[in-house]
Amino acid sequence: MYNQSDLKDLVDKALLNLSYSDEAKKLIEPVSYILSIGGKRLRPVMALMACNLFSDKIGKAIMPAAGIEVFHNFTLVHDDIMDNAPVRRNLPTIHSKWNVNQAILSGDVMAFIANECFLHAPPDKLISVFHTFNKAAIEVCTGQQLDMDYEKTSAITRQQYLRMIELKTAVLVSASLKIGALIGGAEEKDSDLLYEFGRNLGLAFQIQDDMLDIWGDSQVFGKTRGGDIVANKKTLPLIRALELAEGKVLKQLREQLSAKDPDPEEKVRIIISIYDKLKIREATEKTADDYIDSAFTLLGKVSVSSERKKELENLAGSLIGRDR
Repeated sequence: MYNQSDLKDLVDKALLNLSYSDEAKKLIEPVSYILSIGGKRLRPVMALMACNLFSDKIGKAIMPAAGIEVFHNFTLVHDDIMDNAPVRRNLPTIHSKWNVNQAILSGDVMAFIANECFLHAPPDKLISVFHTFNKAAIEVCTGQQLDMDYEKTSAITRQQYLRMIELKTAVLVSASLKIGALIGGAEEKDSDLLYEFGRNLGLAFQIQDDMLDIWGDSQVFGKTRGGDIVANKKTLPLIRALELAEGKVLKQLREQLSAKDPDPEEKVRIIISIYDKLKIREATEKTADDYIDSAFTLLGKVSVSSERKKELENLAGSLIGRDR
């Protein structure tokens, strides 16, 4: 069995050795930059771990796993443009370092580089692997569209929010695990269990990520604190606050949400103070914990030995801050 560090090294090596045309170096420079500035490579590592659950020969999954990471970073490049985010992983975003047009074009080519990586999947698994990836890719874009739509909506339900983050974040985690399992030779039941494990884990991770935007350390998190608040993003803390707030508190919250050209730091300060009054952090943590419990229950049903699951359990536990 491979450990997380071994698998990350394999992914990093594959990404480093990707071949590019040298006809337009300005197109590829941002691609090499975004793929070289770090990250835990969680999605490709999970794909390789899922493969390793069912097979000791994981070499056939390395390039498809690299493709998952290229696609993920492609979405980050375009998300950063849409969010006007200046920093990613404590370094300038591509559109900040170059310009918006360059970021769009270099992001576009990453989608096709990812496709090339998936063509390295075993021939007998190629259609199922590519279908799983394409379905997830379309859903990720759908989730991003819903996220943008909801910024202009006065209120959304908890179910709408959960569906949005399932599409935007969780499905790529799910697809990564299913792709790895399929390449490793898993039966349909087990690949589906791993997909659902990833879905619940991804939901918990995104809820926790939304919390980090509010209560996290920006130096550790690598993003400006309160960005979602300034953008009026409908995260679970805001939805819960709108459900629980009454009277003057509700009025104050709505004033902040409808204010035109507010001072960003003041808006963040006021809304966080409202969240603290309403104990939003505790309520949000409870929702994340419920998804975490469901995820590990599903993983327990996968028909391989507990010993073979240990590395994946440890990775999942570290991802959501829970020892297993």
